[in-house]
Amino acid sequence: MQPTVDVSVAVAMEARRLAEKYGKDYFDAEDLTKIIGVGMNNARQLFCDIDFPTIQIGNRKVVSSIALALWSLKTMQ
Repeated sequence: MQPTVDVSVAVAMEARRLAEKYGKDYFDAEDLTKIIGVGMNNARQLFCDIDFPTIQIGNRKVVSSIALALWSLKTMQ
């Protein structure tokens, strides 16, 4: 019998892990290069993707740790 996993708990734990590891709750393109292992051009393209959950603060685009964790889960399915 496979153990059941509460998705909301798993996402919250991953968001907390990311925030603690990188010392912040919001990530920019440079952070994404380290987190998901893509180049800077691909990270910037990701921020322009309509399905990627960005927040614009002034001229800067960022993604919250919880939104990144949710997006990661969606793209893996």
